[in-house]
Amino acid sequence: MRRFRSKLPGMSDPLQAISAAYDVLRSLSFGDRAAGLRRAADLLEQSSGDFARLMAEEMGKPVAQGKMEVEKCAKVCRYYAAHAETMLAPVTVEGATVMHQPLGPVLAIMPWNFPFWQVFRFAAPALMAGNTILLKHASNVSGCAKAIEGIFDQAYESSDFVKAVFVSGKEVEPLIADPRIRAVTFTGSTQAGRRVGAAAGKHLKKSVLELGGSDPYLVLEDADLEAAATTCAAARMGNGGQSCIAAKRFLVVDSAHDEFVALLREELSRYVPGDPFQEETLLGPMARGDLRDEIHGQVIDSLAAGAELLLGGEIPETAELRGKPYYPATLLAGVKPGMRVFDEETFGPVAAVTRVKNMQEAIELANRSPFGLGAAVFSGNDARARSVAQALETGTVAINAQVVSDPRFPFGGIKDSGWGRELGEHGIKEFVNVKTVR
Repeated sequence: MRRFRSKLPGMSDPLQAISAAYDVLRSLSFGDRAAGLRRAADLLEQSSGDFARLMAEEMGKPVAQGKMEVEKCAKVCRYYAAHAETMLAPVTVEGATVMHQPLGPVLAIMPWNFPFWQVFRFAAPALMAGNTILLKHASNVSGCAKAIEGIFDQAYESSDFVKAVFVSGKEVEPLIADPRIRAVTFTGSTQAGRRVGAAAGKHLKKSVLELGGSDPYLVLEDADLEAAATTCAAARMGNGGQSCIAAKRFLVVDSAHDEFVALLREELSRYVPGDPFQEETLLGPMARGDLRDEIHGQVIDSLAAGAELLLGGEIPETAELRGKPYYPATLLAGVKPGMRVFDEETFGPVAAVTRVKNMQEAIELANRSPFGLGAAVFSGNDARARSVAQALETGTVAINAQVVSDPRFPFGGIKDSGWGRELGEHGIKEFVNVKTVR
């Protein structure tokens, strides 16, 4: 692991490197670009255990979940290596040719919660399109940033197509303003996304923003409640609940409410905080103490407003694992609009259940949010579930499953959850010049 902890570079050399490397990458054939991505996938798979332990060390992700994240990164590399050329093929329209050409160096401002996946889901299509990447990763996962840079250096034989830069938040706008940067992608909080989007707009740079979420999971009366409870618990507790697309608000129709809550409580009780370096751990520590304090404050304020505590909700006396803070799996019932756990994004292992009269009220409350990233519907009637999905104001809806990102399908949000799309054919076309020649 220590081979990834070299001296951190300043901001000027990496930007110069990717600017010079852009002319090389854009001239490569799709076949050569794909070969590099396939080598990156091989490297990820060969060292998945090492990378998983690095994530556990830096941000507390359980190693079993870290390995799955690394394997998913390999999958997205192989997917775009196989399909990018077809996605970006020129199209003839009425005798004219519509081409897809790279924009140039792209600044990627990435978060700590999925320190490998968030980067690779952007980097794989961006590189196949011919763009180089300046990676400004979260400061608490600097080792992951250097590891990712090392993977691409090996995959593309030290070509400088992806370089990490280590700067403070205050130094981001000067990077966006630099004329060598042609576009920006950002994943993180809505507040930070507003600043990045404003800076990109000020300097007329294309941007893609994947921001916060408060994903509603609607449980209708004809759902398989046992299966729904298992899925909902996993969707809430994965990555310690520190995910934009984690299940956050459970809207349960009255006739199914009591049974579902009992089943959900049973499932959540399985998620006992444990050592992230142990394979059997389902719930690891949180990444930082301020995040634990924030989620606990949301719980305390919601209880004071009338929510009912059914599980967890207290910080234990021994509240650290491997030097990182943890928070217990927590279940609140009786949650209503106006309570913090309903109105705000909850970034931690806290499930909030709201009883609703019927499907229409569930839809109305689901959409009563400034966010619009993901949602899920649980029903035994597929046509009914798809009708509900049509009415939900989000970028993704899962039916009888949890919301996940997948290389094959576009992913992103609306409203305060951002703009633009990653993944799928839509994702690779975000950072290309669509040129008409006639």
